[in-house]
Amino acid sequence: MALAQVDELIRTGGDGRLELIGLSITPHRRTVWSRAGASTSTSAAAWYDCVRGRQKRQKRGEPVTSGVGRLLREPEEQRATFLDLFFDLVFVFALFRLSHGLLNHLNWTGAFQALVLLLAVWWVWTQTAGIGDRFDPRRPAIQLLVIGCMFGSMVLAAAAPGAFGEHGLVFAGAYVAVQVGRSLFLVIVTRGDERQRTEMRVLFWYGVSAVPWIAGAVVQGWPREVLWSLAVAVDYVVLRIGWPTPRLGRAGAAEFPLSGEFLAERHRQFFIIALGELILVTGLTFTGDGFGADRSAAAVVAFATTVLLWRIYIHRAGQVLAEAVTAAPDPLRVAVSAIYAHPVMVAGIVAISIGDELVIEHPLGHTPPAWVAVILGGPALFLAGRATFEYAVFGRVSRNRVAGVLALAAISPATVFLPPVLVATASALVLAGIALSDAARARGRPPEPPSPPG
Repeated sequence: MALAQVDELIRTGGDGRLELIGLSITPHRRTVWSRAGASTSTSAAAWYDCVRGRQKRQKRGEPVTSGVGRLLREPEEQRATFLDLFFDLVFVFALFRLSHGLLNHLNWTGAFQALVLLLAVWWVWTQTAGIGDRFDPRRPAIQLLVIGCMFGSMVLAAAAPGAFGEHGLVFAGAYVAVQVGRSLFLVIVTRGDERQRTEMRVLFWYGVSAVPWIAGAVVQGWPREVLWSLAVAVDYVVLRIGWPTPRLGRAGAAEFPLSGEFLAERHRQFFIIALGELILVTGLTFTGDGFGADRSAAAVVAFATTVLLWRIYIHRAGQVLAEAVTAAPDPLRVAVSAIYAHPVMVAGIVAISIGDELVIEHPLGHTPPAWVAVILGGPALFLAGRATFEYAVFGRVSRNRVAGVLALAAISPATVFLPPVLVATASALVLAGIALSDAARARGRPPEPPSPPG
């Protein structure tokens, strides 16, 4: 559609908030010009769709502010709100419970089970956090929806350590209630709007994954692990392939309008929450049994590790995710890659929190292989997720990320002969080397533009 045609088509000032005076559409980007300036990327596309929807309702003689229109969030307001931050609070508790559950079952089976639970918790967060990108958090209906999901997430977190034991039905029931209940609510409030098709696809697939979730909750042992792994796989895979649904087909990228700024801000906030859980574990463990010199040294190492994780995460890729989403030919693909990379980093942080607790409680003496796995494996897992995140943003991986993983793997056999505090110190030194390498490469160089692959 030519720009001159669109100028006349969408000129409007109906709600008094933003008067559109032009729109340009290319195969990879849509740009809306308003009297306040230019707004680019998928948020502009969402505004364009909103305007077109208003025109269709006007032709049918319907009020332009009826129904879902009152709940939608305006593109110029795509920032996290106090409601988003309030919702995040419960996930400090969730990560704390997951780490303690793994600490009590520190073996390969426990690690696998913790991973399944973490993926479920992450999926609840990321799908609920997406509400703030599409709907106005100032509306009471949206606030009640988010608070309801928050309560369900709290129940989910409380049941997590015993999810593969006696609390399986509580965990699965809370997960299904949050995911299906949220989707059902959105299907109802988007009635009569094009967005309902997307919400119906999501609801259908959460209904599908609910079957192995509930079936797994009523069996014990390895069948539960298999069924819940299948349920998690369904939830993650269908997003990548566009929620293909009978009679509705596959959703296109245009049906998932994204704000790069909102997405980046929310992911940074969740990462800070994960680091907050590290601080919580470090502080609680440190104050639990005196302030001896060896325990104090271990606490210093744990705190330094937390700072280094923050520094490595935020360096470049963590700062320019919003620009990467905006500049990408396929913003949805970049966003989904970021969504998949973050639980890997968070899994590493959960392992690091367990290592911190073990090191502070027992800084000297023998280091069992299982302790080495979390003290060194946690940072390695974080670096692997961080490399995936960097690839999503820049289309390449820094050599120092790979070198860090290899260094941690190389020193792991010898660390079984060292006391835990020295093992943690070795891990922190590897992270410090990566952070210093990042700083050296950035000094005197212009900012690197994001250029995601594809």
